[in-house]
Amino acid sequence: MDSFFIILMVFFIVIANIIGFIFYRKKKNLYFSAFTILLLAVLFGSIGGALAVFVIRDPFAVFYGMQLGYFLMINSVIVFIIAILVTVVKKYNSSNI
Repeated sequence: MDSFFIILMVFFIVIANIIGFIFYRKKKNLYFSAFTILLLAVLFGSIGGALAVFVIRDPFAVFYGMQLGYFLMINSVIVFIIAILVTVVKKYNSSNI
């Protein structure tokens, strides 16, 4: 049962990053992509928690969804930090030209 939830967690993280990448390709904005991944953290966390409650049939299984949301929020923060670094590098390179 543990391997099912680990695979599900990896699946949700990969799907959130793919959706964030698709939004980046459309809008050309890393900040919007990070915000999209942050919103998906809430969505996938609640879906994962509800799925865990239905599969395990234990009310404490909702903490799985909170853990999944936590990992996705950290992922969103990492994308946001990368966006800040890219912006700083672009500003630095444009001022040196």
